[in-house]
Amino acid sequence: MALLYGLLWRLLLALLRIKRALVSWLRARLRNRSGSLWERVVAALLLPAALSTDSQKKLERSPVNGSRADSRRAQWLADGRALEKLPVHVGLMVAEEEPSFTDIANLVVWCMAVGVSYVSVYDHHGVFHKNNSRLQEEIVRQQQNLLGLDGSKYNVEFLSNGGDEHQHCVVSCRPTVKVLSPEDGKHSIVQAARKLCHSVENKERSSKDISVSMLDVMLRESKNITDPELVVKFGPVNSTLGFLPWHIRLTEFVSVPSHRNVSYEDLYGALQRYGVCQQRLGQ
Repeated sequence: MALLYGLLWRLLLALLRIKRALVSWLRARLRNRSGSLWERVVAALLLPAALSTDSQKKLERSPVNGSRADSRRAQWLADGRALEKLPVHVGLMVAEEEPSFTDIANLVVWCMAVGVSYVSVYDHHGVFHKNNSRLQEEIVRQQQNLLGLDGSKYNVEFLSNGGDEHQHCVVSCRPTVKVLSPEDGKHSIVQAARKLCHSVENKERSSKDISVSMLDVMLRESKNITDPELVVKFGPVNSTLGFLPWHIRLTEFVSVPSHRNVSYEDLYGALQRYGVCQQRLGQ
């Protein structure tokens, strides 16, 4: 069954790529106002569908207020409750050049809206980590645009790389957001191993204490994050790109072609795929 779901998901991704390529071609043909009669007929038949998709994306991203905001929040929360299982921690991994802060901020807000408690953002070049404040500001802006919330009533914790230190920012009903970089991956494992060895050298621990479980405890204490149940990977690269190698032993990865102009349906499709996946946990 899991293999069947995987094949269906690949088929849907292929259809999505074809659709986007076809829409781009149709727009180019209409701009030129040329081409054969057959091409113009096809454009006339397919363009409404393309325009409706664009209109839906604009609707998802457009600022809201009042009853419309309440309706949108209620709908997204109902979507989260309708899933067979909802991940507590979702990772957003960007494997593309020139990441879009607005699109990632939208994804973070949508995760919050469906009930995800913990969101981590990662890119291999550390762009988001270097521009952490900019991303936080964009999340606040998109949270207010998409959900129409009174920011003074909502508080969230942005975890810094200092471990237990928190940066309190206005976002949504107290979810937690952490921006990760490659330094949080293999480098953190090396640091934890060195710290463990130094504690043995200083006779704070014995050599018998050196074990995988002890290293696991030290890593979790230093990073103060839970294991992600789901990581949504954006881009064509088939690699984890160093994303928290110690924490993803049981993580489900779902690929989406691109994070640019990503829609709520793209994210919810990934959540649905996670909701029906069977995790055998090594059995």
